[in-house]
Amino acid sequence: MPATPQVSVLLPARDAADTLGEALGSLRAQTLTDWECVLIDDGSTDGTGELADDYARRDARFHVVHRSAPAGIVAALNQAAALARAPWLARQDADDRSHPERLARSVTALRRDARLGAVACGVELFPPEMITPGMQAYVAWLNGLLSPVHIEREIWVESPLPHPAVIMRRAALVDCGGYRDGDWPEDYDLWLRMHQAGWRFAKVPEVLYAWRHHPRRLTLVDPRYRPEAFLECKLCHLAPLLRERAVVIWGAGRDGKRLARGLRRHDVSPLAFVDIDPHKIAGTRLGLPVLAPTALMGGNVPPDLAARAAEARPIVLVAVGTRGARGLIRARLRELGWSEPADCLCLH
Repeated sequence: MPATPQVSVLLPARDAADTLGEALGSLRAQTLTDWECVLIDDGSTDGTGELADDYARRDARFHVVHRSAPAGIVAALNQAAALARAPWLARQDADDRSHPERLARSVTALRRDARLGAVACGVELFPPEMITPGMQAYVAWLNGLLSPVHIEREIWVESPLPHPAVIMRRAALVDCGGYRDGDWPEDYDLWLRMHQAGWRFAKVPEVLYAWRHHPRRLTLVDPRYRPEAFLECKLCHLAPLLRERAVVIWGAGRDGKRLARGLRRHDVSPLAFVDIDPHKIAGTRLGLPVLAPTALMGGNVPPDLAARAAEARPIVLVAVGTRGARGLIRARLRELGWSEPADCLCLH
């Protein structure tokens, strides 16, 4: 094994004895063989540690660290990253499978563009009997975001990169301070910090990662992954960028009002709502006027609301969660003279 491998795989595992063998077997089947796997056994009690040790005895590319008590995914990932030796840091979950070409294709993409901080690939969900229509729609959205431009356009909507299918540039992770513990998703927080630091993202267009869906997934049981936590993560990153802008929220319904309340908590005061519902237009919500879309004609807000926009052009934040609405609103904003992302951002 070379002194410094090309790729270090960061793999936290807790009580994953039933699935860990599949995950590690998929790494051993990689066409890019110059890798190491830093596996953090995060206080498992079910035989995960013993299984990991058995793989390490048979394949020196596996390095296992046992924690006597669980410390959580952020601590495990930061510990794995600190021990990793390679310039490229790949993620792998203990209950998923990587296609044999995953590491090779992702590293090739990273080498082509020095501006890329992370590259993911297409994912598929399994087992099929566990997959809901909502999950299918989410994966279709993820797999449709391939280029840096498309990913940046959607980055404020939801996490545009499936975390366990990512390979990162070590320099990008270090540049952004590593993973952070908080009351929101650790991966989404990292992508937003990378984005704001100027790093870009892309995806290998093929499906090269099998993502296991089950009722015990952290995204389903951990409160850090609830919708309110995603919104708070967005606001903590967005609010400093908005305090010098006049803000208009497109959507006076539940999502728009939730956004307005969140912005106020972060010392950002929206000017108005925009909505297409005739029953809302000309009324008020949360003490703010509700305007028709035509009020934004020419890329401006009406003069009586424009006092805060004198030195900085207003920004429109789209907060309508209805499926299919985002594309329609984007098209309407373009017609009205607003450009994305300089003058409008989609948050739903």
